[in-house]
Amino acid sequence: MDFRIPFGDWITSGLDWVQQNLGWLFDFLRALFEGMYDGVYWIFSTPPEWAVILVVAALALLARGWRFAVGTLVGLLFIVGVNQWDNAMSSLALVIVAACLAIVISVPLGIWAARSPVVSAVVKPVMDFLQTMPALVYLIPAIALFRIGVPPGIFATILFALAPGVRLTELGIRGVDKEVVEAGQAFGASPGRILRQIQLPLAMPSIMAGINQIIMLSLSMVVIAGFVGAGGLGGQVTKALSSLDKPLGFEAGMAVVVLAIILDRFTGAFGQGRGAHLIKRIRGTVRQDPSTAPIPGKDTDQLVAADSGNGRSPGR
Repeated sequence: MDFRIPFGDWITSGLDWVQQNLGWLFDFLRALFEGMYDGVYWIFSTPPEWAVILVVAALALLARGWRFAVGTLVGLLFIVGVNQWDNAMSSLALVIVAACLAIVISVPLGIWAARSPVVSAVVKPVMDFLQTMPALVYLIPAIALFRIGVPPGIFATILFALAPGVRLTELGIRGVDKEVVEAGQAFGASPGRILRQIQLPLAMPSIMAGINQIIMLSLSMVVIAGFVGAGGLGGQVTKALSSLDKPLGFEAGMAVVVLAIILDRFTGAFGQGRGAHLIKRIRGTVRQDPSTAPIPGKDTDQLVAADSGNGRSPGR
């Protein structure tokens, strides 16, 4: 039986239609991606290497203490020592741009999915599809729509890293104690104020875990993006594979590992420890402003304390 479903032909026809009718949109996105990438790369590549290293080490000291600062200093000096600094900054710029765009898309989408069962039912299978698709496959439509260079790498990275941000944001919002939300409703808080000053702060650990995963997946995609001419450390790994250059491959690979560890520890610092204290201080400042008080006569912490002490919401 000679029967074949022409699924690949359908996809090809769809991409052709998109190129013919929405080419202006992808030209705009290409220019946007290149502009953002060039700006971030300029920030990291223009100052001397030692200045960037000192600033990052100082931030590491503030975020997690002297051990992390020393580790960051040693890791960045290793990247300089193996002559991969420019490539590392190029990859870091790509990761920052792709991760920021993925966060901007995934967090609001996760909030929307948490507040709407219909949206959640639509988003879940899409996220399943994006999460299970092999990473290399994303490069095919990326090249077709954006051609060779940094933009297809950013586009493929966004698609690859999107799912955990949406999932963990939705999970965090849904995991907020319903009695605390009911307490806010009992005191007359609007849905928007409940979201901003009750649900989002309480869901922040889960949201930050999703952001951490977005950054880590973006960095893991850097190497694969080297296949479409994105350059950076991914380009070096691709060059090492094609020429079987073992020293270059291990040097670029270790530089990716160093960046991954530094970014992971930085994002983790905002989910717990000093980053969490900073978030609490910001929340405290907001609550001190009478015009933005979350609930008339009560703040969020008082509601939580009253709710836990009485075993029920004030509205019951």
